[in-house]
Amino acid sequence: MTELTVTKIGNSLGVILPKDVLAKLRVGKGGKLFASETPNGFEVTSYDADFLRAMEVAEEIMREDRDVLRKLAE
Repeated sequence: MTELTVTKIGNSLGVILPKDVLAKLRVGKGGKLFASETPNGFEVTSYDADFLRAMEVAEEIMREDRDVLRKLAE
């Protein structure tokens, strides 16, 4: 577990993430992190859960309608 300290950044508050945490999240300057509330508190991830669900639905549609999509690609 990594302890983080909330600090003042300009007119806002923020948390400085150590380089090893950023490396594990695979995110750098300008990258996005997503915070989700869970029963155990907040979870911070580098992927967007809504986007992941949308991609899963898209993949399912592509599998089901493979023949139609192949015909449209011609």
